[in-house]
Amino acid sequence: MSEALRLVSSDPALEIDARAARASDLSPLALAKLRASFPILDRQVNGYPLVYCDSAATSLTPNEVLDAEAHYYRTIGANVHRGSHALAVEASEAYEGARCQVATFIGARAREIAFTSNATAALNIVAAGLYLAPDAEVLATSNEHHSALLPFMKQGRLRTFVARPDRPLDPAELLAQIGPRTRVIVLSHASNVTGVVHPVREICCVARELGVLTVVDASQSAPHLALDVRTLGCDFLAFSGHKLLGPTGIGVLYGRAEALASLTPRDIGGGTVERVTSSGYEWHAAPACLEAGTPNIAGALGLAEATRFLERLGWEAIGRHSEALTRAAFRGLSAIPEVRFLSSPEHTRLPTISLTFPGHPIGVDVVAATLSDRYGVMVRSGLHCAHPLFEQLGLRDGALRASFYLYNTVDEVHALCASLTDVLSVFR
Repeated sequence: MSEALRLVSSDPALEIDARAARASDLSPLALAKLRASFPILDRQVNGYPLVYCDSAATSLTPNEVLDAEAHYYRTIGANVHRGSHALAVEASEAYEGARCQVATFIGARAREIAFTSNATAALNIVAAGLYLAPDAEVLATSNEHHSALLPFMKQGRLRTFVARPDRPLDPAELLAQIGPRTRVIVLSHASNVTGVVHPVREICCVARELGVLTVVDASQSAPHLALDVRTLGCDFLAFSGHKLLGPTGIGVLYGRAEALASLTPRDIGGGTVERVTSSGYEWHAAPACLEAGTPNIAGALGLAEATRFLERLGWEAIGRHSEALTRAAFRGLSAIPEVRFLSSPEHTRLPTISLTFPGHPIGVDVVAATLSDRYGVMVRSGLHCAHPLFEQLGLRDGALRASFYLYNTVDEVHALCASLTDVLSVFR
């Protein structure tokens, strides 16, 4: 047992709420079996078992996903949609099969799914490809991730308004901000800083009635919540594979069929055109026209396997386990006098908790580095690609963020709390 775990075992203030423990569908045996799929968890840092609490940035990758990628390189290897030999056909069928699987994962049709390199690329494709009038504006809160803001800011169309980051956005508050020139609303389904989930379905309903397009960044929600784009009613939705057990370098752009077809492709080249002459070209229909060049074939197959992995576990079990981890974290961290939260348990729906230490002489970057190098506990520090949000809060150095996922245990939450207690007391 690590020193951090020994520290917590005698502290009743850090014991998990028994109701939260009973709420989890992942029994100790099932969780141990699940964790065996993640080889990185066998690592040690400074003699301590690795405790990975940074899944909001990038999740760990299970063997099943690694095997799916390796299978492509070891047994197929050919490019897609180029050639009629056996391996080319097999590669194309596997790639399109992955598209169908990912589409099913979010309740879409295959022709509404374009593979991209990540969510950032997907949002840039939308921002660059929308055909908007010169005076049209894009509306967003100042709490959004940079990847949701910057593509539209670059177009010179973005208008932001201040909303409270510690609770869900009120659709009526957003409605009051929609003006006569508003043509697009871009918003995160869930905050990467506070774990707050916003009422996207209600917001999209309001926007649709006003003829305003909606662009949803689901990078944080896709790993934790069952998504159904038909129910959400959004026009576009983006997420990255690396946050939901998938590989890096693969992302998804969903677009309602008519909306996706309306985009002007950002890039042009192999795979995007139906026909080329010496004087012009004809585009392929979407989504092919949005996937220029050789795609990340292995990444698409790995992402498809990651979605199957999540479906096998079941969203109810994932949700209950996340709730147990979140309750344990709030309970344990609340026992540390220096800690102040950026959100409350009442509004935090995802297992993502950001905190600060007002008045304490140590900065969040030093805390994160010490937790890592001394105790093997990995958390994120800084501004979390949300500079306007932290400027609004007056936190120039940002916050410490602990984000958990399905492979984390309550013992690891206790280790985080005990290690943080120790670090703060040493520097106090």
